[in-house]
Amino acid sequence: MKIRQKLTLQFFLLASVILLLFSLAVYIASAKYRRDDFYQRLESRAISTARLLIEVDEIDTDLLTKIEEDNPVSLPDEKIIIFNYKNEILYSTDTRNVILYDDDLLTKIRTSGVVRTTSGRYELLGILFPEEFNRFVVLSAARDIFGYDKLKNLRAILFLLTGIFLLLFYPAGWLFAARSLSPISKVVERVEEISIASLDLRVDEGNGKDELAHLAHTFNRMLERLETAFEVQKDFISNASHELRTPLTAITGQLEVLLMKDRPEKEYREATIAVLDDIRKLNRLLDRLLLMAHASSEGAKAGFSMVRIDETLWQAREEIIKHDMEYTVTIALDENISDIENLTIRGDEQLLLSAVTNIMENGCKYSPDKSVRVYLSHDSSNILVSFSDNGPGIAGDEIERIFESFYRSKSTASVRGHGIGLSLAKKIIEIHRGEITVTSKPGEGTTINVSLPADQLNSDLVRS
Repeated sequence: MKIRQKLTLQFFLLASVILLLFSLAVYIASAKYRRDDFYQRLESRAISTARLLIEVDEIDTDLLTKIEEDNPVSLPDEKIIIFNYKNEILYSTDTRNVILYDDDLLTKIRTSGVVRTTSGRYELLGILFPEEFNRFVVLSAARDIFGYDKLKNLRAILFLLTGIFLLLFYPAGWLFAARSLSPISKVVERVEEISIASLDLRVDEGNGKDELAHLAHTFNRMLERLETAFEVQKDFISNASHELRTPLTAITGQLEVLLMKDRPEKEYREATIAVLDDIRKLNRLLDRLLLMAHASSEGAKAGFSMVRIDETLWQAREEIIKHDMEYTVTIALDENISDIENLTIRGDEQLLLSAVTNIMENGCKYSPDKSVRVYLSHDSSNILVSFSDNGPGIAGDEIERIFESFYRSKSTASVRGHGIGLSLAKKIIEIHRGEITVTSKPGEGTTINVSLPADQLNSDLVRS
Protein backbone atom coordinates (compact mmCIF):
# COMPACT_ATOMS: atom_id res chain seq x y z
CA MET A 1 0.00 0.00 0.00
CA LYS A 2 1.34 3.40 -0.97
CA ILE A 3 1.96 6.10 1.61
CA ARG A 4 -0.82 8.28 0.20
CA GLN A 5 -3.34 5.48 0.61
CA LYS A 6 -2.09 4.77 4.14
CA LEU A 7 -2.36 8.43 5.12
CA THR A 8 -5.84 8.63 3.60
CA LEU A 9 -7.00 5.55 5.49
CA GLN A 10 -5.44 6.76 8.74
CA PHE A 11 -7.02 10.18 8.32
CA PHE A 12 -10.42 8.58 7.59
CA LEU A 13 -10.25 6.26 10.62
CA LEU A 14 -9.00 8.95 12.97
CA ALA A 15 -11.56 11.53 11.85
CA SER A 16 -14.35 8.93 11.97
CA VAL A 17 -13.48 7.90 15.52
CA ILE A 18 -13.33 11.54 16.63
CA LEU A 19 -16.67 12.30 14.95
CA LEU A 20 -18.34 9.25 16.49
CA LEU A 21 -16.99 10.07 19.93
CA PHE A 22 -18.14 13.68 19.51
CA SER A 23 -21.64 12.60 18.45
CA LEU A 24 -21.84 10.14 21.33
CA ALA A 25 -20.67 12.78 23.80
CA VAL A 26 -23.27 15.27 22.51
CA TYR A 27 -26.04 12.69 22.79
CA ILE A 28 -25.02 11.56 26.28
CA ALA A 29 -24.73 15.16 27.50
CA SER A 30 -28.13 16.02 26.02
CA ALA A 31 -29.73 12.93 27.61
CA LYS A 32 -28.25 13.81 30.98
CA TYR A 33 -29.45 17.38 30.69
CA ARG A 34 -32.95 16.19 29.79
CA ARG A 35 -33.03 13.84 32.78
CA ASP A 36 -31.71 16.44 35.25
CA ASP A 37 -34.04 19.11 33.92
CA PHE A 38 -37.07 16.82 34.10
CA TYR A 39 -36.32 15.74 37.67
CA GLN A 40 -35.95 19.39 38.68
CA ARG A 41 -39.40 20.07 37.23
CA LEU A 42 -40.76 17.03 39.10
CA GLU A 43 -39.22 18.36 42.30
CA SER A 44 -40.67 21.82 41.72
CA ARG A 45 -44.16 20.35 41.14
CA ALA A 46 -43.88 18.12 44.22
CA ILE A 47 -42.85 20.98 46.52
CA SER A 48 -45.45 23.43 45.19
CA THR A 49 -48.26 20.87 45.55
CA ALA A 50 -47.17 19.87 49.05
CA ARG A 51 -47.05 23.50 50.18
CA LEU A 52 -50.54 24.16 48.89
CA LEU A 53 -51.93 21.17 50.74
CA ILE A 54 -49.93 21.39 53.96
CA GLU A 55 -49.26 25.07 54.51
CA VAL A 56 -52.44 26.66 53.13
CA ASP A 57 -55.36 25.96 55.52
CA GLU A 58 -58.02 26.98 53.04
CA ILE A 59 -57.07 24.23 50.58
CA ASP A 60 -58.13 20.65 51.15
CA THR A 61 -57.61 17.59 48.96
CA ASP A 62 -60.74 18.14 46.88
CA LEU A 63 -59.91 21.75 46.13
CA LEU A 64 -56.31 20.83 45.41
CA THR A 65 -57.46 18.15 42.98
CA LYS A 66 -59.55 20.70 41.08
CA ILE A 67 -56.66 23.18 41.06
CA GLU A 68 -54.23 20.58 39.70
CA GLU A 69 -56.63 19.42 37.00
CA ASP A 70 -56.51 22.82 35.33
CA ASN A 71 -52.90 23.70 36.24
CA PRO A 72 -51.07 24.81 33.05
CA VAL A 73 -47.66 23.89 34.46
CA SER A 74 -48.60 20.28 35.07
CA LEU A 75 -46.31 17.73 33.45
CA PRO A 76 -47.56 15.14 30.91
CA ASP A 77 -49.50 12.37 32.67
CA GLU A 78 -48.39 13.75 36.02
CA LYS A 79 -48.99 11.76 39.23
CA ILE A 80 -48.46 13.19 42.74
CA ILE A 81 -48.89 11.26 45.99
CA ILE A 82 -48.40 12.76 49.47
CA PHE A 83 -47.88 10.57 52.57
CA ASN A 84 -47.95 11.51 56.26
CA TYR A 85 -45.46 10.27 58.83
CA LYS A 86 -47.43 6.99 59.11
CA ASN A 87 -47.03 6.42 55.34
CA GLU A 88 -50.77 7.05 54.94
CA ILE A 89 -51.87 8.70 51.71
CA LEU A 90 -53.10 12.25 52.30
CA TYR A 91 -53.38 13.22 48.65
CA SER A 92 -53.07 11.34 45.34
CA THR A 93 -53.72 12.06 41.67
CA ASP A 94 -52.84 8.47 40.75
CA THR A 95 -56.39 7.23 40.32
CA ARG A 96 -55.30 4.19 38.31
CA ASN A 97 -52.49 3.17 40.69
CA VAL A 98 -49.84 3.16 37.96
CA ILE A 99 -47.09 4.34 40.31
CA LEU A 100 -45.48 1.40 42.07
CA TYR A 101 -43.95 1.95 45.50
CA ASP A 102 -43.41 0.13 48.79
CA ASP A 103 -42.43 0.86 52.37
CA ASP A 104 -38.73 0.37 51.60
CA LEU A 105 -38.87 3.19 49.04
CA LEU A 106 -40.64 5.51 51.49
CA THR A 107 -38.11 4.65 54.20
CA LYS A 108 -35.25 5.36 51.83
CA ILE A 109 -36.75 8.76 50.97
CA ARG A 110 -37.10 9.64 54.65
CA THR A 111 -33.48 8.63 55.18
CA SER A 112 -31.78 10.30 52.20
CA GLY A 113 -34.21 13.18 51.58
CA VAL A 114 -34.36 12.74 47.78
CA VAL A 115 -34.65 9.63 45.63
CA ARG A 116 -34.68 9.47 41.84
CA THR A 117 -35.98 6.30 40.22
CA THR A 118 -38.43 4.99 37.62
CA SER A 119 -41.73 3.22 37.74
CA GLY A 120 -42.55 1.55 34.46
CA ARG A 121 -42.66 4.29 31.79
CA TYR A 122 -42.72 7.00 34.47
CA GLU A 123 -39.80 8.84 35.97
CA LEU A 124 -40.34 9.01 39.72
CA LEU A 125 -38.99 11.50 42.24
CA GLY A 126 -39.46 11.10 45.97
CA ILE A 127 -38.68 13.95 48.39
CA LEU A 128 -39.00 14.49 52.09
CA PHE A 129 -41.15 17.54 52.96
CA PRO A 130 -40.59 18.29 56.68
CA GLU A 131 -43.14 20.29 58.65
CA GLU A 132 -43.02 21.40 62.27
CA PHE A 133 -45.05 18.50 63.61
CA ASN A 134 -44.90 16.05 60.72
CA ARG A 135 -42.58 14.61 58.06
CA PHE A 136 -44.34 14.20 54.76
CA VAL A 137 -43.16 12.18 51.78
CA VAL A 138 -44.06 13.37 48.29
CA LEU A 139 -43.90 11.13 45.23
CA SER A 140 -43.96 12.99 41.91
CA ALA A 141 -44.03 11.05 38.64
CA ALA A 142 -44.59 11.94 34.99
CA ARG A 143 -43.61 11.03 31.45
CA ASP A 144 -41.16 13.33 29.63
CA ILE A 145 -42.78 12.99 26.22
CA PHE A 146 -41.36 16.20 24.78
CA GLY A 147 -37.86 15.56 26.15
CA TYR A 148 -37.66 12.13 24.58
CA ASP A 149 -39.00 13.53 21.30
CA LYS A 150 -36.19 16.08 21.33
CA LEU A 151 -33.63 13.33 22.03
CA LYS A 152 -35.08 11.26 19.21
CA ASN A 153 -34.79 14.22 16.85
CA LEU A 154 -31.23 14.90 18.00
CA ARG A 155 -30.32 11.24 17.47
CA ALA A 156 -31.67 11.36 13.92
CA ILE A 157 -29.72 14.54 13.16
CA LEU A 158 -26.49 13.09 14.55
CA PHE A 159 -26.90 9.88 12.54
CA LEU A 160 -27.55 11.88 9.36
CA LEU A 161 -24.66 14.30 9.82
CA THR A 162 -22.29 11.54 10.90
CA GLY A 163 -23.11 9.56 7.77
CA ILE A 164 -22.60 12.62 5.55
CA PHE A 165 -19.26 13.50 7.15
CA LEU A 166 -18.05 9.91 6.96
CA LEU A 167 -18.67 10.04 3.21
CA LEU A 168 -16.72 13.31 2.99
CA PHE A 169 -13.80 12.19 5.14
CA TYR A 170 -12.25 9.81 2.59
CA PRO A 171 -11.92 12.33 -0.29
CA ALA A 172 -10.83 14.94 2.26
CA GLY A 173 -8.17 12.51 3.51
CA TRP A 174 -7.07 11.85 -0.07
CA LEU A 175 -6.59 15.58 -0.67
CA PHE A 176 -4.93 15.99 2.74
CA ALA A 177 -2.47 13.19 1.96
CA ALA A 178 -1.71 14.68 -1.45
CA ARG A 179 -1.02 18.08 0.09
CA SER A 180 1.09 16.58 2.89
CA LEU A 181 3.17 14.54 0.46
CA SER A 182 3.59 17.37 -2.02
CA PRO A 183 6.97 18.50 -0.53
CA ILE A 184 8.20 14.89 -0.65
CA SER A 185 7.11 14.64 -4.28
CA LYS A 186 9.12 17.76 -5.02
CA VAL A 187 12.12 16.27 -3.25
CA VAL A 188 11.79 13.07 -5.29
CA GLU A 189 11.54 15.03 -8.56
CA ARG A 190 14.60 17.06 -7.60
CA VAL A 191 16.57 13.97 -6.58
CA GLU A 192 15.81 12.34 -9.93
CA GLU A 193 17.47 15.33 -11.61
CA ILE A 194 20.68 14.85 -9.63
CA SER A 195 23.39 12.73 -11.20
CA ILE A 196 27.16 12.44 -11.03
CA ALA A 197 27.39 15.31 -13.50
CA SER A 198 25.09 17.56 -11.44
CA LEU A 199 26.01 16.98 -7.80
CA ASP A 200 25.95 20.75 -7.28
CA LEU A 201 22.14 20.71 -7.37
CA ARG A 202 20.36 20.90 -4.02
CA VAL A 203 16.91 19.99 -2.71
CA ASP A 204 14.56 22.81 -1.72
CA GLU A 205 14.45 23.00 2.10
CA GLY A 206 11.07 24.77 2.20
CA ASN A 207 10.41 26.77 5.36
CA GLY A 208 13.48 25.29 7.05
CA LYS A 209 11.54 24.45 10.23
CA ASP A 210 9.45 21.29 9.85
CA GLU A 211 10.51 17.63 9.59
CA LEU A 212 10.52 17.65 5.77
CA ALA A 213 12.82 20.67 5.81
CA HIS A 214 15.09 18.78 8.20
CA LEU A 215 15.04 15.78 5.83
CA ALA A 216 15.89 18.01 2.86
CA HIS A 217 18.68 19.68 4.85
CA THR A 218 20.11 16.29 5.82
CA PHE A 219 19.94 15.13 2.20
CA ASN A 220 21.69 18.31 1.04
CA ARG A 221 24.46 17.70 3.56
CA MET A 222 24.83 14.19 2.18
CA LEU A 223 25.05 15.65 -1.34
CA GLU A 224 27.74 18.05 -0.15
CA ARG A 225 29.76 15.13 1.22
CA LEU A 226 29.29 13.19 -2.01
CA GLU A 227 30.26 16.22 -4.06
CA THR A 228 33.36 16.69 -1.92
CA ALA A 229 34.28 13.02 -2.30
CA PHE A 230 33.87 13.16 -6.08
CA GLU A 231 35.84 16.41 -6.26
CA VAL A 232 38.63 14.89 -4.18
CA GLN A 233 38.69 11.86 -6.44
CA LYS A 234 38.60 14.03 -9.54
CA ASP A 235 41.36 16.32 -8.26
CA PHE A 236 43.48 13.38 -7.20
CA ILE A 237 43.21 11.75 -10.62
CA SER A 238 43.88 15.04 -12.38
CA ASN A 239 46.82 15.97 -10.14
CA ALA A 240 48.28 12.49 -10.21
CA SER A 241 48.11 12.24 -14.00
CA HIS A 242 49.62 15.72 -14.32
CA GLU A 243 52.49 15.20 -11.91
CA LEU A 244 53.27 11.58 -12.61
CA ARG A 245 53.64 12.08 -16.33
CA THR A 246 56.97 13.98 -16.08
CA PRO A 247 58.93 11.56 -13.83
CA LEU A 248 57.55 8.52 -15.63
CA THR A 249 58.53 10.03 -18.97
CA ALA A 250 62.00 10.76 -17.62
CA ILE A 251 62.42 7.21 -16.31
CA THR A 252 61.14 5.73 -19.57
CA GLY A 253 63.51 7.93 -21.61
CA GLN A 254 66.55 7.01 -19.52
CA LEU A 255 65.80 3.29 -19.79
CA GLU A 256 65.18 3.50 -23.54
CA VAL A 257 68.47 5.33 -24.10
CA LEU A 258 70.24 2.80 -21.88
CA LEU A 259 68.90 -0.09 -23.95
CA MET A 260 69.76 1.40 -27.34
CA LYS A 261 73.27 -0.13 -27.23
CA ASP A 262 75.70 -1.90 -24.99
CA ARG A 263 77.40 0.41 -22.50
CA PRO A 264 80.17 0.22 -19.93
CA GLU A 265 79.29 -0.90 -16.41
CA LYS A 266 79.87 2.60 -15.11
CA GLU A 267 77.19 4.09 -17.37
CA TYR A 268 74.74 1.36 -16.35
CA ARG A 269 75.44 2.15 -12.72
CA GLU A 270 75.01 5.89 -13.19
CA ALA A 271 71.76 5.38 -15.12
CA THR A 272 70.45 3.00 -12.43
CA ILE A 273 71.23 5.56 -9.72
CA ALA A 274 69.45 8.29 -11.72
CA VAL A 275 66.40 6.08 -12.27
CA LEU A 276 66.34 5.10 -8.57
CA ASP A 277 66.46 8.77 -7.61
CA ASP A 278 63.53 9.50 -9.91
CA ILE A 279 61.57 6.57 -8.45
CA ARG A 280 62.18 7.84 -4.91
CA LYS A 281 60.94 11.27 -5.90
CA LEU A 282 57.97 9.62 -7.56
CA ASN A 283 57.20 7.74 -4.32
CA ARG A 284 57.33 10.97 -2.32
CA LEU A 285 55.04 12.63 -4.83
CA LEU A 286 52.56 9.74 -4.57
CA ASP A 287 52.68 9.93 -0.77
CA ARG A 288 51.86 13.62 -0.88
CA LEU A 289 49.04 13.12 -3.35
CA LEU A 290 47.53 10.42 -1.14
CA LEU A 291 47.86 12.63 1.94
CA MET A 292 46.19 15.48 0.08
CA ALA A 293 43.29 13.21 -0.86
CA HIS A 294 43.01 11.99 2.73
CA ALA A 295 43.13 15.54 4.12
CA SER A 296 40.34 16.58 1.75
CA SER A 297 38.03 13.73 2.73
CA GLU A 298 35.31 13.69 5.41
CA GLY A 299 37.04 10.79 7.19
CA ALA A 300 40.14 12.80 8.01
CA LYS A 301 38.79 13.64 11.49
CA ALA A 302 37.97 10.05 12.37
CA GLY A 303 41.47 9.27 13.64
CA PHE A 304 41.93 12.30 15.90
CA SER A 305 43.79 11.74 19.17
CA MET A 306 45.92 13.73 21.62
CA VAL A 307 49.04 15.11 19.87
CA ARG A 308 51.99 17.00 21.33
CA ILE A 309 53.01 19.75 18.90
CA ASP A 310 56.57 20.05 20.27
CA GLU A 311 57.18 16.32 19.73
CA THR A 312 55.76 16.61 16.21
CA LEU A 313 58.19 19.46 15.44
CA TRP A 314 61.21 17.48 16.67
CA GLN A 315 60.13 14.41 14.71
CA ALA A 316 59.68 16.50 11.55
CA ARG A 317 63.17 17.98 12.07
CA GLU A 318 64.70 14.50 12.23
CA GLU A 319 63.00 13.45 9.01
CA ILE A 320 64.06 16.63 7.19
CA ILE A 321 67.70 16.21 8.20
CA LYS A 322 67.61 12.49 7.39
CA HIS A 323 66.36 13.31 3.89
CA ASP A 324 69.03 15.96 3.25
CA MET A 325 72.02 16.41 5.57
CA GLU A 326 72.53 19.98 4.28
CA TYR A 327 69.23 21.13 5.80
CA THR A 328 69.32 22.92 9.17
CA VAL A 329 66.24 23.27 11.39
CA THR A 330 66.44 25.31 14.60
CA ILE A 331 63.56 24.92 17.08
CA ALA A 332 63.03 27.40 19.91
CA LEU A 333 60.32 27.35 22.59
CA ASP A 334 58.87 30.42 24.21
CA GLU A 335 60.23 30.93 27.73
CA ASN A 336 56.67 31.23 29.09
CA ILE A 337 55.84 27.63 28.15
CA SER A 338 55.77 25.76 31.46
CA ASP A 339 53.00 23.20 31.05
CA ILE A 340 53.10 20.53 28.36
CA GLU A 341 49.29 20.46 28.37
CA ASN A 342 49.44 23.88 26.69
CA LEU A 343 51.16 22.19 23.72
CA THR A 344 48.59 19.42 23.26
CA ILE A 345 45.89 19.47 20.62
CA ARG A 346 43.41 16.92 19.36
CA GLY A 347 44.22 15.87 15.82
CA ASP A 348 45.75 13.37 13.39
CA GLU A 349 49.40 12.90 14.24
CA GLN A 350 50.44 11.70 10.76
CA LEU A 351 48.70 14.59 8.99
CA LEU A 352 50.17 17.18 11.36
CA LEU A 353 53.63 15.69 10.92
CA SER A 354 53.22 15.90 7.14
CA ALA A 355 52.10 19.55 7.33
CA VAL A 356 55.01 20.58 9.56
CA THR A 357 57.50 18.61 7.44
CA ASN A 358 56.34 20.26 4.22
CA ILE A 359 56.60 23.76 5.70
CA MET A 360 60.09 23.05 7.09
CA GLU A 361 61.21 21.49 3.80
CA ASN A 362 59.98 24.53 1.84
CA GLY A 363 61.92 26.87 4.12
CA CYS A 364 65.13 24.88 3.83
CA LYS A 365 64.74 24.32 0.09
CA TYR A 366 64.43 28.00 -0.81
CA SER A 367 66.93 29.44 1.74
CA PRO A 368 70.48 30.01 0.48
CA ASP A 369 71.86 28.56 3.74
CA LYS A 370 69.33 25.66 3.67
CA SER A 371 68.02 26.60 7.11
CA VAL A 372 64.71 27.40 8.76
CA ARG A 373 63.96 28.74 12.25
CA VAL A 374 60.93 27.41 14.15
CA TYR A 375 59.50 29.29 17.13
CA LEU A 376 56.85 27.66 19.33
CA SER A 377 54.61 29.67 21.69
CA HIS A 378 51.02 29.84 22.87
CA ASP A 379 48.38 32.22 24.14
CA SER A 380 45.26 31.62 26.22
CA SER A 381 43.51 29.58 23.53
CA ASN A 382 45.91 28.75 20.69
CA ILE A 383 49.24 27.11 19.99
CA LEU A 384 51.38 29.32 17.74
CA VAL A 385 54.19 28.09 15.48
CA SER A 386 56.21 30.30 13.13
CA PHE A 387 58.59 29.07 10.40
CA SER A 388 61.11 31.67 9.15
CA ASP A 389 63.62 31.31 6.32
CA ASN A 390 66.19 33.46 4.49
CA GLY A 391 64.81 32.80 1.03
CA PRO A 392 64.14 35.24 -1.82
CA GLY A 393 60.74 36.18 -0.43
CA ILE A 394 57.42 36.29 -2.22
CA ALA A 395 55.88 39.17 -4.14
CA GLY A 396 52.65 40.62 -2.76
CA ASP A 397 50.55 39.53 -5.74
CA GLU A 398 51.75 35.92 -5.32
CA ILE A 399 51.23 35.46 -1.58
CA GLU A 400 47.53 34.57 -1.94
CA ARG A 401 48.32 31.94 -4.58
CA ILE A 402 51.11 29.99 -2.91
CA PHE A 403 48.52 27.74 -1.21
CA GLU A 404 47.05 26.69 -4.57
CA SER A 405 47.86 23.15 -5.66
CA PHE A 406 50.82 22.98 -8.10
CA TYR A 407 51.37 26.75 -8.06
CA ARG A 408 55.00 27.84 -7.87
CA SER A 409 56.33 31.34 -7.39
CA LYS A 410 58.39 32.87 -10.19
CA SER A 411 61.20 33.55 -7.75
CA THR A 412 61.53 29.83 -6.98
CA ALA A 413 61.07 28.45 -10.47
CA SER A 414 64.73 27.37 -10.59
CA VAL A 415 64.31 25.12 -7.55
CA ARG A 416 62.91 21.69 -8.25
CA GLY A 417 59.53 21.00 -6.69
CA HIS A 418 55.88 20.09 -7.32
CA GLY A 419 53.91 22.89 -5.67
CA ILE A 420 52.03 20.49 -3.40
CA GLY A 421 53.64 21.03 0.02
CA LEU A 422 51.98 24.28 1.12
CA SER A 423 48.58 23.44 -0.34
CA LEU A 424 48.67 20.14 1.56
CA ALA A 425 49.77 21.90 4.75
CA LYS A 426 46.90 24.39 4.44
CA LYS A 427 44.31 21.62 4.04
CA ILE A 428 45.67 19.80 7.10
CA ILE A 429 45.70 22.94 9.25
CA GLU A 430 42.14 23.80 8.22
CA ILE A 431 40.68 20.40 9.14
CA HIS A 432 42.22 20.96 12.58
CA ARG A 433 40.37 24.30 12.72
CA GLY A 434 43.59 26.20 12.60
CA GLU A 435 44.87 29.09 10.50
CA ILE A 436 47.96 29.49 8.35
CA THR A 437 49.21 32.87 7.14
CA VAL A 438 52.26 34.10 5.26
CA THR A 439 54.36 37.21 5.84
CA SER A 440 56.96 37.91 3.16
CA LYS A 441 58.70 40.61 1.17
CA PRO A 442 60.98 40.12 -1.82
CA GLY A 443 64.58 39.80 -0.65
CA GLU A 444 63.68 39.60 3.07
CA GLY A 445 62.72 35.94 3.49
CA THR A 446 59.38 34.41 4.37
CA THR A 447 57.61 33.62 7.66
CA ILE A 448 54.74 31.15 7.79
CA ASN A 449 52.58 31.42 10.91
CA VAL A 450 50.41 28.53 12.05
CA SER A 451 47.74 28.83 14.77
CA LEU A 452 46.05 25.72 16.19
CA PRO A 453 43.35 25.65 18.87
CA ALA A 454 44.52 24.16 22.16
CA ASP A 455 42.87 20.98 23.43
CA GLN A 456 40.36 22.67 25.77
CA LEU A 457 38.84 24.55 22.84
CA ASN A 458 39.20 21.71 20.36
CA SER A 459 37.62 18.83 22.32
CA ASP A 460 34.45 18.90 20.25
CA LEU A 461 36.34 17.73 17.18
CA VAL A 462 36.07 14.12 18.26
CA ARG A 463 32.31 14.39 18.36
CA SER A 464 31.99 16.28 15.06
